[in-house]
Parts: sequence; C-alpha cells; structure tokens
Amino acid sequence: QLQLVESGGGLVQPGGSLRLSCAWSGRNLDSYAIGWFRQAPGEKREGVSCISLQDAHTNYADSVKGRFTASRDNDKNIVYLQMNSLKFEDSAVYYCAAMLLLPSEMCTRVPAPYGPWGQGTQVTVSS
Repeated sequence: QLQLVESGGGLVQPGGSLRLSCAWSGRNLDSYAIGWFRQAPGEKREGVSCISLQDAHTNYADSVKGRFTASRDNDKNIVYLQMNSLKFEDSAVYYCAAMLLLPSEMCTRVPAPYGPWGQGTQVTVSS
C-alpha cells in the first residue's frame, strides 16, 4: 500500500528557508508525479508545485515561483520542496500526494487527481 510522509516543517522567520521532504513507500512511483499542496486555516487547499518522477518536469504556482524548488531523488524515494525567501503568507500545513501520469502527461497542481495524501507538516513563518 502506497504511503507518503512529509517532514521538515517548522517555525522560520520571514526571509528564511526550509526544506520539506516527501518520502514514499509501498509502490514504485516511476510513472507518477508528486504534488505539493498547502492549506491555511479557513482557506482552500492550494496547489504549490508538482514534479514528474518520469522526467523531473516541474510546475509552480505564481505565488512561489522563483522562491520554491521541487526536486526528486528516485533512488531514495524522496521528493524535496526547497522553500526560500519565505513570507508570512506561506504559513500553512503542507501536504504531498501522488498522481499517476499517462505517457507524456504533465503534472497538475489541481488536487483532485491526487491520492493518497500524506499527513501534512506545519510551516509557520513568523517574526
């Protein structure tokens, strides 16, 4: 059974950095994408980034472009989300999830096709 676990969240000052990890087990994900999502209290779940585990193609929300970078380590079954220049509005619970890709399909930041989901990791940007 496929399981995903996020880690790396924490408290950071504005302008600081964090690196989130999403580790999976239970299935080969070579034909999948991993999406990163976040949800702040009272807000909808927002797609932050996705990365194809086939070709490492990435996709970012405009709000994080140039500050966040997704990368993969297929040998270790881990996807990372490097978050730099963090802002107050980046505070949220961050989730990763898996999506099966068709050949030549690109990943999407829309939550609906993804599952299963990890349990989330809290990121708090505060001075």
